[in-house]
Amino acid sequence: MDKYLNIDRKVEKIVTNVAKYMGNLNIEYIRKEIFKAYEYARDAHEWQDRLSWDPYIIHPVEATEILLSLKPDLFTIQACFLHDVIEDTIKTEEDIKKEFWQQVATLCIWMEKLSKVKYKWEQRDIWSLRKMIIAMADDLRVIFIKLSDRLHNMKTLKHHPKIEKREKIALETLNIYAPIADRLWLYHMKNELDEECFKILEPENYKKLSKELKDLEAEIKLFTKNAKKEIDKLFEWKIEKYEIDFRVKSIYSIHKKLVKKWLEHANELYDLFGIRVMVETESDCYRALWIIHSSLTPLPKRFKDYIALPKPNWYKSLHTNVMWLFRSHRQQPTEIQIKTFEMKEYSDIWIAAHFEYKEKWSTLATEIDWVNELKELVNNIWDSEFVGSLKLDVFKDRIFVFTPKWDFINLPSWSTPIDFAYYVHSDLWDHISVAKVNNWVYPLDKELHNWDVVEIVVDKNKKPNPFWIWFVKTVKAKNRIKNYLKKEDRELHRERWKDMLNKYLEKAWLETLDKELLFLKNVDGVIYSKEDRYSLLEQIWNFSVNPAAIMKKILKTKKIQPEKKEQDGNNVLIEEQKWLIESGKTQLVIWWEENLPYKLWNCCKKRLNNEIVAHINSKWIITIHNRNCEILKEVNKERLLSAHIKWTEEESIIVEVDLIFKNQIWILKELSDIIFSMWIDVDAINTSKIWATKTKVILKLKILDYDYLLIDRFVERLKMKFKDLLFSSLVWKIEKSNQYK
Repeated sequence: MDKYLNIDRKVEKIVTNVAKYMGNLNIEYIRKEIFKAYEYARDAHEWQDRLSWDPYIIHPVEATEILLSLKPDLFTIQACFLHDVIEDTIKTEEDIKKEFWQQVATLCIWMEKLSKVKYKWEQRDIWSLRKMIIAMADDLRVIFIKLSDRLHNMKTLKHHPKIEKREKIALETLNIYAPIADRLWLYHMKNELDEECFKILEPENYKKLSKELKDLEAEIKLFTKNAKKEIDKLFEWKIEKYEIDFRVKSIYSIHKKLVKKWLEHANELYDLFGIRVMVETESDCYRALWIIHSSLTPLPKRFKDYIALPKPNWYKSLHTNVMWLFRSHRQQPTEIQIKTFEMKEYSDIWIAAHFEYKEKWSTLATEIDWVNELKELVNNIWDSEFVGSLKLDVFKDRIFVFTPKWDFINLPSWSTPIDFAYYVHSDLWDHISVAKVNNWVYPLDKELHNWDVVEIVVDKNKKPNPFWIWFVKTVKAKNRIKNYLKKEDRELHRERWKDMLNKYLEKAWLETLDKELLFLKNVDGVIYSKEDRYSLLEQIWNFSVNPAAIMKKILKTKKIQPEKKEQDGNNVLIEEQKWLIESGKTQLVIWWEENLPYKLWNCCKKRLNNEIVAHINSKWIITIHNRNCEILKEVNKERLLSAHIKWTEEESIIVEVDLIFKNQIWILKELSDIIFSMWIDVDAINTSKIWATKTKVILKLKILDYDYLLIDRFVERLKMKFKDLLFSSLVWKIEKSNQYK
């Protein structure tokens, strides 16, 4: 029997399914193009087998079956069949180009590049990730193929003999591919990836939950049997055309929610089962909602109107949770989603909705907000920031906030008013004075929430504050602040740079620099523009190039022989450079950034310890000091920045904060909310009344040692929140703690 017979049948089934949604093409033409790619890949992989001992071609075929849920075009289908050919066989990129369309070859080339993306436990290969994001931003079809490929590999990963390898691949999938599927709103694919990873990484928990869901099968069947009867009773003679379907929460989602809610068993979740009601029109949606709420008891704060305010992917639906749908059977609330038939189709095949089929092939709509965000992300961040930025701007949940004119803005979760301002308009972030949220003055470093109305009060005399980089969340805001700081530094320091080089020139009896820096126009045969000349000065000033080496080039250009005493004149700068290197210049982290320019100040340079802090002086130079430095006692505390030496052991400290409030029963609750929102760990808390009108609160807070300035922000937040109710505050650093976990 032909070993490919069953696989041929699978491919024929693929042809049939493609013809159903690609009705503008003749089925024979579709069969010809699909079998052409299949047979080419089959022949190329002829001598290869999977670890399951199946012919290798079974993998691209079954990956293509998974891909069909996205209703891809023929280019994408052919590329999915061929996606491993360049990497795993003797066939080359040129061979693919000779046989197939250019688009197919391009997709295959990207797939070969993405095959090198690896996840090394907790350290990602940044360049590989950058390749992936560039590929996605260039053509989303690449990631569709990659996700289908990865899902099939996960389904067959059980055949790999090494458990360590299985766990590594599962970890890679959970941290890279599942979040991408989620961000593309490919929920079915995301849930399957999560489940396969869950099986491998937490097998005991998976078995336990699987057994619980199996035990609940009878209850699930009863639920689905009776739900339609109950809805029919409610809608009888009131809604003409509607349909009902059901969903059970995915096993990994159940696991995560149980952990989050500190629950033990799946049947404790009230949203384990869900009902979807599909109707004809938007007005029918609201009519159905009114009928349900009139007959059943809705849960407060559990209603969401995604029709009036769609999700970022334009998902539309009404979500509500009601009690007593099955009074005699199930006591927990039931989630009900109400949407039109069109809304359901869109949510099921969101990606397919962005394909436009024209003539033989399709084009992918490129004006998708998230794709544009990806392009900006890749083009505007440094490699060292790439992974963190990816997590913040790409893979995280999103929130909606409003401008005062009720335009809604979509931001990553945990965004602050500063992030909002940088997103909206440059006139705002250039001159931010105060933020108001829901008409109340709001801390600039406090996170925003869904549906907040945000107003930025501007002052033309204000300038961007570099200290904001401490707490802003979006890449755009961070980059704008850094660009401003860099620009300000260059303008303020240009005269200092000139003075430094002028000292060298004077010792060599050469003319000093004029306003245009014409003396540096030609150095060692290189012609410099005015801006390049300033860049050269900057490199001399920050020791990224050796001043002595530049002087040699200048002297060579001017055909002057350096005198011996000139060598001695450089010793001061060479010695300074030595101290910078010996003190760990390349290892300092300031503001959680590793590449900010700074200078070691003379007062602490020769006795720098691990407890350091950064200070921005009046000339906007970032200087490094010991925390107990006498000079810092006289400076503006707002100009201090956290700093630490990279790779040193992370220690934590206990800080005692003594507060005296006017008696109010809600004080402790508000205080706890602030501590939680700033992610500060409470080691101990004690309260006592002082007479009848005041309460003393003693907090012992646990923070990272190098993040000790967080306490100052905490106290400022208290002063803003409680205003006249806070009589006094006192901060004590009282002890070292064990290593911060």
